[in-house]
Amino acid sequence: MTLAEQLTADLARLVTIPTIGSSPDHAADLTRSAETIAGMLAEVGCPDVRVVEGPYAPAVIGRWPAPPGKPTICFYAHHDVQALGDRAVWEYDPLAVTPVGRRLYGRGTADDKGGIVVHLATMRAFEGQPPVGVTIFVEGEEEIGSPHILDFLRDHADLIRADAYVICDAGNWAEGEPAFTTTLRGVCDAVIEVQTLDHAVHSGQFGGPAPDGLTALCRLLATLHDEAGDVAIAGLRQDHHFTADYSSQAFRTDAGLLDGVQEIGTGSIANRLWAKPSLTVIGLDTVSVAESSNTLLPSARARVSLRVPPGMTALEALDALEAHCLTHAPWGAHVRVSRGQTGNPGEVPTDGPLVQAGLTAYAEAYGEPVIQMGMGGAIPLVGELREAFPEAEFLVTGIADPDARMHSPNESVSLPDLVKTIAAQVKFLQALA
Repeated sequence: MTLAEQLTADLARLVTIPTIGSSPDHAADLTRSAETIAGMLAEVGCPDVRVVEGPYAPAVIGRWPAPPGKPTICFYAHHDVQALGDRAVWEYDPLAVTPVGRRLYGRGTADDKGGIVVHLATMRAFEGQPPVGVTIFVEGEEEIGSPHILDFLRDHADLIRADAYVICDAGNWAEGEPAFTTTLRGVCDAVIEVQTLDHAVHSGQFGGPAPDGLTALCRLLATLHDEAGDVAIAGLRQDHHFTADYSSQAFRTDAGLLDGVQEIGTGSIANRLWAKPSLTVIGLDTVSVAESSNTLLPSARARVSLRVPPGMTALEALDALEAHCLTHAPWGAHVRVSRGQTGNPGEVPTDGPLVQAGLTAYAEAYGEPVIQMGMGGAIPLVGELREAFPEAEFLVTGIADPDARMHSPNESVSLPDLVKTIAAQVKFLQALA
């Protein structure tokens, strides 16, 4: 079996299991997935494999003890995925791996089951006997913000303690162009409920003087951005500035902006993506168009997601969001903010000797220099690991590229980039040995 065939087969074993972390209905799938990964680790020669559970979703830890005098490297990935969304929008079965050209399609191929198979293949390249200590840690609740990571570290810190951590859950600059992430935005979310009436009333009989809940909610949501599209919440700040040359045209292509649709916000694309806050309305509870009638709705709810810039905490950002909503209620509407999950931003130094060895290994494997960049998404685990293991070094990278469509229908990963990442990890371990 060729490497490409092996990677496709390994990925297919995992993608077929719908490990949707946000849904309690898929708890059994997460358990089945963890057991499958444990079996795959055993197949590549791991002498110490454990499925661990607690208040956290099932995670997997595989350990190869370090030879005397050699460092230990922890390779991280996660096996939970986002919901599938509208199946009709998928061009290929989301619960199968479909090869198309250079890419492999299916939910989790890029985020982050592809990371798991890369780690497995790296160990297979050493025939199960790596030249340094290796731990493979596969988390089960990254997609819901790693809410129990402190519980996990309380129970199992000694099992994943390492000299360096390779967090394979970020992304590359482009297909074939490797990148290390140096900052990550955090994330927090909240449900904003606006109420104006104690019951629904006829829009002809009361419309005009009486405000409805949905219109009041829309006006409140509109205050969260200014006219340029920048987030207009007092207390949020920008502490970092990036000089990476991410062109407007490249961004429009990567994001899929329609002709005529303007970008929002001010400043460079890199700063807007990595250093400034962003806010998105990700859900709305109201009457559907099909069931609507000429009625003033007494209330409506929206769920918003706030990406937190590096340099402040997610709790500070959530406090600012709540304060804004309570002080910008239109027409005296009653506003309630229900707080959701939080994940802090992170900063990842790259000046340590182990990370420097990683930069060399990735550049050689890809045949391209490694770009150091920020990341607009959150990996809350990075900050918690850095706090738990302050002497360790961190290499935050990934297998995804701008075409991967993580979290969206038609998610995919570049097969050549999987192969290059394996080569990079092999070179990295060889260099450390």
